[in-house]
Amino acid sequence: MTATADAPAAGVLGQRAPRTLWGDVYRRFIRHKLAVTGLVIQVLLILGILVGPIIYPEDAEYIDILRADARPSLEFPMGTDDLGRDTLARNMEGGRISLAVGVVAMAVAIILGTLVGLLSGYFRSLDNPLMRFTDMMLALPSLPLLMVIIMLFRDKMRNLLGPELGIFVLVVYVIGALGWMPTARIVRGTVLSIKEKEFIEAAVSIGVRQHMILWRHVLPNILSPIIVSATLGVASAILIESALSFLGLGFPPDVPTWGRLLFENKDFITYNPALIIFPGLFISLTILSINFMGDGLRDALDPRLRL
Repeated sequence: MTATADAPAAGVLGQRAPRTLWGDVYRRFIRHKLAVTGLVIQVLLILGILVGPIIYPEDAEYIDILRADARPSLEFPMGTDDLGRDTLARNMEGGRISLAVGVVAMAVAIILGTLVGLLSGYFRSLDNPLMRFTDMMLALPSLPLLMVIIMLFRDKMRNLLGPELGIFVLVVYVIGALGWMPTARIVRGTVLSIKEKEFIEAAVSIGVRQHMILWRHVLPNILSPIIVSATLGVASAILIESALSFLGLGFPPDVPTWGRLLFENKDFITYNPALIIFPGLFISLTILSINFMGDGLRDALDPRLRL
């Protein structure tokens, strides 16, 4: 009787799918309410930015003085600016550029930070010089240095690549080149703990080359902190670009990033506050949602929570 009852139970247990790392990550992430909320907000923002122009095909640069300073209405959901340009269309176009800046600048910072962290953590001879250089870069005031570099090279990049592409390349690479240090320190700390593991010692003992150990064994095991750092890096890059554009050092007037819209319309905050409220709201929602997602990913990827 007992053996008969235990047989189906054993069969059910035997058929249960084995747990995987990414399956556990997914389950922990969806249990994080703020992270899921941030993901939903971010998906809606991206869909609005990418699909919105198809549903609402208004020219973001079309000027019509007769409809200048229109308040939000059914015809113009977010109103118009002092030149009659549609604010909703300009916010959608600005969102695409701001998000592109965030993603590309994050990629530059992650690549540099991962490379420095890998070399510093794995090769003892490189650890001290690379970390002292990292500390020196962290000690520099980021925003003033960004402003100086952009002011020095802005005209050269415009002449070389054009007014839009030149500024885009300059902004994303400067932000990325000055934002890799936190990632480098996180990666270094993780590599220091991983290189003492038995599978690394086994690979060294059988003569696997150093670069292959880094590529095949070390790098896949440090993806968790890199993913979290990348998520938070997008939010940081968008915020920095918005600050630069608000100070008038970002994109030209015909490229309406969210920060540029704040800069252009700051003088109308009392007369037509919608011109300031909407781009500021989009920046805030983007930063908050990405930070919520980063917190959720950090908790979901924490190996101490994988029971």
